[in-house]
Amino acid sequence: MAVVAKEKQLIGYLPNDAPPIGQAILLGFQHVLTMFPATVLVALLVGFDVGTVLAASGLATIVALVLSRVISGKYIPLYYGSSFSYIAATMAVTGATSDTFGQYLGAEAVSLAQVGIVATGIVNILVGFGIRWIGKGNLDKVLPPVITGSVATVIGIALAYAALDMASAHWGIALITLLITVLFSVYLQGKGFIGLLPVLFGGIAGYLISMPFGLVDFSSVMAEAWFRIPRFTLPAFTNPKAWGAVGTIAVIAIATIPESTAHLYQISLYVDELAKRMGREKYKLSELIGLNLILDGLGDFINGMLGGVAGTNYGENNSLMVITRNYSGPALIAAGIIAILLGFVGKLAALVGTIPLAVTGGLAIYLFGVIGMQGVALMMAEKVNLYDPKQLAIGAAILVIGIGGHIGYGGNLPIPILTSIFPDGLPAIATAAVVGIVINLIFLLFKAPEVPVVTEASE
Repeated sequence: MAVVAKEKQLIGYLPNDAPPIGQAILLGFQHVLTMFPATVLVALLVGFDVGTVLAASGLATIVALVLSRVISGKYIPLYYGSSFSYIAATMAVTGATSDTFGQYLGAEAVSLAQVGIVATGIVNILVGFGIRWIGKGNLDKVLPPVITGSVATVIGIALAYAALDMASAHWGIALITLLITVLFSVYLQGKGFIGLLPVLFGGIAGYLISMPFGLVDFSSVMAEAWFRIPRFTLPAFTNPKAWGAVGTIAVIAIATIPESTAHLYQISLYVDELAKRMGREKYKLSELIGLNLILDGLGDFINGMLGGVAGTNYGENNSLMVITRNYSGPALIAAGIIAILLGFVGKLAALVGTIPLAVTGGLAIYLFGVIGMQGVALMMAEKVNLYDPKQLAIGAAILVIGIGGHIGYGGNLPIPILTSIFPDGLPAIATAAVVGIVINLIFLLFKAPEVPVVTEASE
């Protein structure tokens, strides 16, 4: 049903709202347009089959959404796509290099990596059950808003170079796409259903503008078959190197668990704000953090069993939902179905693949930036006291280690620790999160003085 808020002409969908089927398809395609570049890029980098990765991500998303509704009565509106955090570890297992970019490395290499991906899912599931046991209150002591907010900010800003790198394929097209998308997102508000589709419209506009510049090539569409069967494979559990794959890949969950937590807190904040403006009951999705991690793990388990890559819930799709005020679970299910179709319908996947890199870059500048700003918004909403040296220390360490390590060192810090597990260096975002957690634990164990929040009344 279409839902109009109390505020004049404000239209949006909360997680349990079901748009009409035509709208759900358009909203779902907008989600696919948002997730497609990153999900496919990871598959190309690590040597997995693109069709399999797309189909597995769609299935993982659908299963997670359906189970969240069945278990909690609420959809947790997240899309589960390929995670950049696992690229280096997965490449180490499959033997992928820059020279093999875009090549399927074969069932043997992929099946070995799948063992580690399944193990990653199990780690997430166990952590999720642990959090449901200890309670959200105790989790918030270990992962307070200054950590989750800072990690979210790091994720967005750390992706800044990736967005600009894509945009550099044609700066003019990228900047025009960015400008059009921003204008659509602002000036289409209050214009009915079209106000929920600014990213889709921005992408289409950039696509059309790219054509006269010769940036759209349909040859891959003509060459691709209508129907293809993805390369589904089973994990090589009996491979002598299986435990090595587990140790190399599963440990990276230390990066995606804080990331997944930050994403849920972000989306919960914005869903409840929209519900408030609509005069409806708040969803309080942040209370489902344990279930969220279980579903995140289940997504990895599905990916690992079918031949997809390790994943996480997507910050860029979170950004899309914030921009469009569309948090509909059924719309995300439509996105999952479209992703599965992309895995089987060769020409459809090839058509989406003709989107110029510069157009994707223009969209990414906006979407990745919103991820970072959501982290700031989370800390503001939770009233993080940045006049407190403790909070400043935690946030400062996370920001510098995470952003500096990701941009300056290619995502891996050259620190000679645990080199057998991390031969390319410690993953920057995961290390930043761990450092923040350790500093916070010190303050919990050795009580530090409290610094009052500075307000106008206290001046």
